[in-house]
Amino acid sequence: MKETETGSSDLTPLLADADSLENQSPRGIASVSGAVFNICTTMVGAGIMSIPATVKVLGIIPGFAVMFMIAVLVDITVEFLLRYTQSGKSTTYAGLMAESFGSLGSLAVQICVMVTNLGCLIIYLIIIGDVLCGNESGGTLHLGVLQEWFGIQWWNSRAYVILFVVLFVMLPLVFLKHMNSLRHSSAISILLAVVFIAISSAMAIYAFWKGKTQNMRLLPDFVNEVSIFDLFTTVPVLVTGFGFHVNIHPIRSELSRPSDMSYAVRISLAICIAIYFSIGFFGYMLFGESIMSDILVNFDQNSDSAIGQLVNNTVRLSYAMHLALVFPVINFSLRTNIDELLFAKKPVLAKDKSRFTILTCLLLALTYTIAIVIPNIWYFFQFIGSTTVVCLSFIFPGAIVLRDVHGISRRKDKVMAILVIIMAILTSMIAIATNLWTVGLAKLAIEQNLGLMVAELLAEIQKDGEERTTIRHCKL
Repeated sequence: MKETETGSSDLTPLLADADSLENQSPRGIASVSGAVFNICTTMVGAGIMSIPATVKVLGIIPGFAVMFMIAVLVDITVEFLLRYTQSGKSTTYAGLMAESFGSLGSLAVQICVMVTNLGCLIIYLIIIGDVLCGNESGGTLHLGVLQEWFGIQWWNSRAYVILFVVLFVMLPLVFLKHMNSLRHSSAISILLAVVFIAISSAMAIYAFWKGKTQNMRLLPDFVNEVSIFDLFTTVPVLVTGFGFHVNIHPIRSELSRPSDMSYAVRISLAICIAIYFSIGFFGYMLFGESIMSDILVNFDQNSDSAIGQLVNNTVRLSYAMHLALVFPVINFSLRTNIDELLFAKKPVLAKDKSRFTILTCLLLALTYTIAIVIPNIWYFFQFIGSTTVVCLSFIFPGAIVLRDVHGISRRKDKVMAILVIIMAILTSMIAIATNLWTVGLAKLAIEQNLGLMVAELLAEIQKDGEERTTIRHCKL
């Protein structure tokens, strides 16, 4: 402690308390609209392409009901986090868990954020590479947009194209030190998502007018295709689509009035419900039962004509650009959590230029390297990421309420927290078990098909040998 220059008895602490740390953030520079754009962009990532397949499994009415239910639960858990942030001294998600569960709670959040966000960033780069440069699956080569336009060249290979996007699109954005600075790029990313919806809805309405659409199911088809367990596999997809808890604190800290955060959250959830249901409804209406888990595949399969090719390229390019603009928003909370884990005693990251620059460049380089060297790693992150998102969105907020270190939880809050945790654990366990069972069945089918092929080949060889023996005997 030290005396002020006026010689008064006021003392200034050598270590800043939580309030002064919070005042180091650019309080008051963000508007509600900017917060809405950033929240929506955090939610509307790569998962938007899986929504139509989710609606196909659930049916239209249950699909909308589940979306609305998850949005309501997300709003409740966000309110839990905001209330405990207001009552406590922490200004980060990890710090909030540390108040309730100590260093282990903080570490759990940081690990989940790192797995979820790093996985998202790697998947974004892989998808951008697939769109622009193509990929090879099942022995079939799928050309990217650049290869279709210019042929296969050295400069439009995956490594060079992704490097160009990273250096000239993402690098300038990830070097912005405040979340509010990303509001314009976030607005453009949401606009690109709306463009995709507009194209899909126009095509669906035109197909309906021409009588080319298939009948859409209002309810799940339990008779022929869907089992009760398949319904649970859709929940992690939708939870991921509404998960933005990792960016609550960075966005809240820049609002002039933290109380505006609840208002911004509800507006964002309403916008995302509209976006998800629109793409789910019109995508299902357009492609019917043939809808794939990634609707981009359906657009690619319907690009035989010149107009179809134009629409396909427009959709793919807008999607790739959308992901490039989502990237810095997800990177923001990843960088913050890693810095909080490694440099807990250091000043705020935005105040330390060298640390900020080194950490930003290292994260970008790591993401790029993994996306290029191990492109199939996205299957691992899809599997693990769905679990960590459920923890961040439901289990951790519910646990904070049940712990209630500030004594502000009401009885109905604790009841809701218990229900949310139970629902999250059950749906995650059933979804994981169902996915593993599906993978096992697929592997068994492949092994059986391979066995049949080998048996047929041996039979052909044996038959050919017998025919040659018969011919030889006839000659003798």
